[in-house]
Amino acid sequence: MRYSDDIIEEVRMKNDIVDVVSQYVKLNRRGSTYFGLCPFHNEKTPSFSVTPSKQMYYCFGCGAGGNVFNFVMEYENYTFGEALQHLADRAGVQLPKIEYSGEAKRKAERRAVLLEINRLAARYFYYQLRRETGKQAYAYLTGRGLSEETIKKFGLGYSDKYSDDLYKFLKSKNYSDDLLRDSGLFNVDERRGMYDKFWNRVIFPIMDVNGRVIGFGGRVMGDGKPKYLNSPETTIFDKSRNLYGLNVARTTRKNYLILCEGYMDVISMHQAGFTNAVASLGTALTSGHASLLKRYTQEVLLLYDSDEAGVKAALRAIPILREAGLTSRVVNLRPHKDPDEFIKALGAEEFEKRLEQATDSFMFRVHMAERDFSMEDPQGQNRFFERCAQMLLELSDELERNLYIEAIVKDYRSSGITADNLKRRVGALAMKGTPAEKRVQPKPVGGQVKKESASDKAQKLMLTWLVTYPKIFNTVEQYIQPSDFVVPLYRQVAEMLYQQHKEGDVNPARLMNAFIDSEEQREVSSLFNATIHLETPEEQNRAFSDTVIRIKEESLKERNRKWNPADMQELQAIIKAKKELEDLGRKRQQLHISFE
Repeated sequence: MRYSDDIIEEVRMKNDIVDVVSQYVKLNRRGSTYFGLCPFHNEKTPSFSVTPSKQMYYCFGCGAGGNVFNFVMEYENYTFGEALQHLADRAGVQLPKIEYSGEAKRKAERRAVLLEINRLAARYFYYQLRRETGKQAYAYLTGRGLSEETIKKFGLGYSDKYSDDLYKFLKSKNYSDDLLRDSGLFNVDERRGMYDKFWNRVIFPIMDVNGRVIGFGGRVMGDGKPKYLNSPETTIFDKSRNLYGLNVARTTRKNYLILCEGYMDVISMHQAGFTNAVASLGTALTSGHASLLKRYTQEVLLLYDSDEAGVKAALRAIPILREAGLTSRVVNLRPHKDPDEFIKALGAEEFEKRLEQATDSFMFRVHMAERDFSMEDPQGQNRFFERCAQMLLELSDELERNLYIEAIVKDYRSSGITADNLKRRVGALAMKGTPAEKRVQPKPVGGQVKKESASDKAQKLMLTWLVTYPKIFNTVEQYIQPSDFVVPLYRQVAEMLYQQHKEGDVNPARLMNAFIDSEEQREVSSLFNATIHLETPEEQNRAFSDTVIRIKEESLKERNRKWNPADMQELQAIIKAKKELEDLGRKRQQLHISFE
């Protein structure tokens, strides 16, 4: 269930876009528009614009754009609901409570109680770390090089040696055994009843992306087994859909996230300044993890341990990330085992260099495959290149495949392989029908850049004029109707604008509320920011007449293309429209417009 359009619009109107964006970007006024350096891509010359009259932003460099909701969503990595709540709080707007059905209300209330139990447990563990009984655990953490600030930031704690401490504490808060059993914090058996799952362990609270405690990890103090213990899956904790550290890493301004193995890897990297590090929760990377990562980044750096288990984990993760549409690279930590060890030995600056030198994940797979064959032996070389051809066949994009062919040839030229040899091998496998893995090709940031046609440009220009100079509507609608816009998205936007004009309020920022998909938001924003340099009234009239005629021509072509020869009535309408277009062409000098 979603909030009403009226409440969404009230929140938007009470958050002036210039005020909001100014909290994140230094803006300078140029005429009626503000400009600054785009926060969504690196640039030296300001191309990021904020237009108060439209209550919209648009970057002429990367194409990012939208209203105040879109800006907060993109900058803060919020969902729409999170952005709405954030801006409502900022403006002092009380969002109405959403009414649930009886069953849904019961589930929501139980979920809220379980989150509260986990929050209290985290505070309890944090307190125990500072007591006399927590000295060993505190010494362990500081001995690993963690500062007091880092311990506090991650809410690290300790579970006492007694296996009923937490149970007694939460029972004193009047929680039922039924709820405590569902929290994942306790074990139950017939002999002992209910007792603490975590005892004599350093505790790592696990938080979701919104900073709510949903589970725990614990490292034993001493020689107990298992060394690491995690919360079981519960109503609020799904380990295949959460990542440790993402609640902090999601706000990073880096354009990639670093995926490593464990809690201490993440914590030590954050302490060293690498606040874009996350880790899976005691399980191998899943498609759920990959989908979650895709929400916050386009690229992932894999930073698993440099031992054989770490290599295997990276090889398993690469195709999962690729299928989710993410690019990935693999970081080489040798001779050190993990990031914590590397940073302690060589420092953050050297670690940064290793990140920059990370290997393309496809080429990492190639180099790891080499280990399976005897490269001193012609037969081994032949089998290796057969394996390379199989991997290349997974790539459906021909340009990408050719680029990797060249990369493989460059690395293995000493073996006598040529690009033609490898291409023929790939072609031969394809002819045999070797099944290629179906992988989703990652989109470049901001989507695929397509060449804009003259027709698209004309339609975008007209929509920009309509929102910038609403007074021209009365002139434009004599010649152009929403049905004349041949691109479906443009037609949808035109219909909405014409309806707004009919209701007496042309409001592009309100119109943006209807679009949820990020790619659509970018495209719609571009419709209101098309530019053409016009100085004199004569240039304005010529551009206006050219645009009107171009739109009408494309509209007529589309009608012809879709015309059913059996529909004689439509044929007559097309003939009439063609005659009107010819008349309009002869009278084009009479098409006057004023952008005042």
